[in-house]
Amino acid sequence: MEEEEEQVAMEPPKIHRLDESVVNRIAAGEVIQRPVSAVKELVENSFDAHSSSINVVVKDGGLKLIQVSDDGHGIRYEDLPILCERHTTSKLSSFEDLQSIKSMGFRGEALASMTYVAHVTVTTITKGQLHGYRVSYKDGVMENEPKACAAVKGTQIMIENLFYNMSARRKNLQNSADDYSKIVDLLSRFAIHHTSVSFSCRKHGAGRADVSSVATISRIDAIRSVYGVSVARSLMKVEALDNDPSSSVFQMDGFISNSEYVAKKITMVLFINDRLVDCTALKRALEIVYAATLPKAAKPFIYMSIVLPPEHVDVNVHPTKREVSLLNQEVIIEKIQSVVESRLRSSNETQIFQEQTVEPPSSSQMISSKDSNRNPTPSGSKSQKVPVNKMVRTDSSDPAGRLHIYLHAESRGHLEKNTSLTAVRSSVRQRRNPKETADLSSVQELIADIDSNCHSGMLDIVRHCTYIGMADDVFALLQHDTHLYLANIVSLSKELMYQQVLRRFAHFNAIQLSNPAPLKELIVLALKEGDTDPESTENDELNEKIAEMNSELLKQKADLLEEYFSIHIDKDGNLSRLPVILDQYTPDMDRVPEFALCLGNDVDWEEEKKCFQVISAALGNFYAMHPPMLPNPSGDGLQFYQKRKLFRNNEGSLSCNTGADDMMTEDEIEHELVAEAETAWAQREWSIQHVLFPSMRLFFKPPNSMATNGTFVRVASLEKLYRIFERC
Repeated sequence: MEEEEEQVAMEPPKIHRLDESVVNRIAAGEVIQRPVSAVKELVENSFDAHSSSINVVVKDGGLKLIQVSDDGHGIRYEDLPILCERHTTSKLSSFEDLQSIKSMGFRGEALASMTYVAHVTVTTITKGQLHGYRVSYKDGVMENEPKACAAVKGTQIMIENLFYNMSARRKNLQNSADDYSKIVDLLSRFAIHHTSVSFSCRKHGAGRADVSSVATISRIDAIRSVYGVSVARSLMKVEALDNDPSSSVFQMDGFISNSEYVAKKITMVLFINDRLVDCTALKRALEIVYAATLPKAAKPFIYMSIVLPPEHVDVNVHPTKREVSLLNQEVIIEKIQSVVESRLRSSNETQIFQEQTVEPPSSSQMISSKDSNRNPTPSGSKSQKVPVNKMVRTDSSDPAGRLHIYLHAESRGHLEKNTSLTAVRSSVRQRRNPKETADLSSVQELIADIDSNCHSGMLDIVRHCTYIGMADDVFALLQHDTHLYLANIVSLSKELMYQQVLRRFAHFNAIQLSNPAPLKELIVLALKEGDTDPESTENDELNEKIAEMNSELLKQKADLLEEYFSIHIDKDGNLSRLPVILDQYTPDMDRVPEFALCLGNDVDWEEEKKCFQVISAALGNFYAMHPPMLPNPSGDGLQFYQKRKLFRNNEGSLSCNTGADDMMTEDEIEHELVAEAETAWAQREWSIQHVLFPSMRLFFKPPNSMATNGTFVRVASLEKLYRIFERC
């Protein structure tokens, strides 16, 4: 008996085929090693979609939530069923395509892998679609049919409960702070290379972004914005080029730190053919050069971008594409090492010490007469020490202490090499405000009224303020000099849009509506919304007549609206085009009915000046950055998205309650509506920060009325705060 048991034990184990779900989960764990791996894959997909703006939101280091939103070309509806299947991709069709691949992704594994270790939701809209689609995926397949939904341009991918079914992996990644810092570092590296893309990365629920960069033409500006002034100041340009086919063919450009940069560890940002990769051999070679040349600055900051022919790079050598293999790698590294060593030795021969000067304070008047009693420092006089209660921590020209983005004027020594901020602003003004304004005296009079009614003190605030963040749904916090202000965003944006309509008069670009909107139906809808009882049908006949009359009137005025305001109404009474008033901004289309009713009802078409003024004001109100129709889901606003819960009372009858005593659960929240609302509110805040305030600095002329009507309210003054604390 014992001999039989021993014989059975010695038999080799039987080989069997693993279940497909087990295979996929194993593969997923290799591709998505930690939250930062998922972020990298999603952001690279956004690059492949030709996005110009990428926003990342992270919760609990990415284990609870990773949300990546872009404004790329979106995903076609017919591709959604196979979107998350393994090895489905639009990047290549044959193995030979790998030899010339230029896209970031190519295997078709990333999204599929995420669906096996997390809950994935995709919201997307393509050009020309009236609405987007939202669909959830699990284990590579759709959980349900795509649902139509409101969506902004591009794609939003939401990864929830990452590694929920891999307990060991999840326990090892509980240090969310460490994982979030890795994600911030990843986005920072992308931001300084892809300078034509705006990046934002923040924790879920945080008002301030930890990475916030805007598109720029200057690499050094991008580095300054992300890594700070001290890093950017200590960098030197480095370039290398080789066109010898017998040895190597490559081009390298980048920035390396000089002897003034001192850090505890090396920072090396390396892109090869626009791919963020690691190259241990190159990193080690450069460390050796620094240790020998600048021993006190042996832990440098290095940014390098190397471009090689695609056929000289093998991108398919690592599961996460973190490494690549280069043809003639040793030769390339040796030449780069030689160039860097030469650059460091030449820079070490002479050191340049930058002189810091204190600019005289501005003599522009402030709102209050007390603030205007400042005398500028005489030219050439010795700079005076600034009292602590007059010290400005944050302003629009000095990046120190900025909360969101950095705006920089180039140093005087670099004006010949780099385009100055003033020149950039000048070119923007010329592009956005063509001089060939329609030669109509009525429009010129309206513009002259704006210029003559401008409040000089508030103009200085608008030109030099720093955006801090939103205080509530309507008011934003601004800092100017030593004062803190609340500014009404709706009023400011409405007036800015009105002024821009007049300055761009007859020179608009156009927004093409994907589906023409019937004016009659829009006006009926607006009239319905204005009724005290929208459900009532009592006024339907009257509303139909009013809508018919107004739509006929607007069809008669279609030529005027098209020529001067780029508002296109076809012969059937359909609205098909709207003007672009601010670049990179599209108005809330939920307000189109109100705008159509205003055009038909409020415009005096007989008097030219009044006609143009009312149409411009109507456009200003339509394009103003109103709060979205959906309530803000943060804070108390979440109660609007709670489903009503049925329960039995003591008498055995059914009743409804949504109070706190019902022990609300996740299932009782309208998650799709919440996600839609969060997107709308986030998009609005992004537009306020990155579109509205930069445009205000360039174009806005605040009218005198804004000084007294509550549009600007000063809420704190550093000098007064010091007086209060001195009494204590």
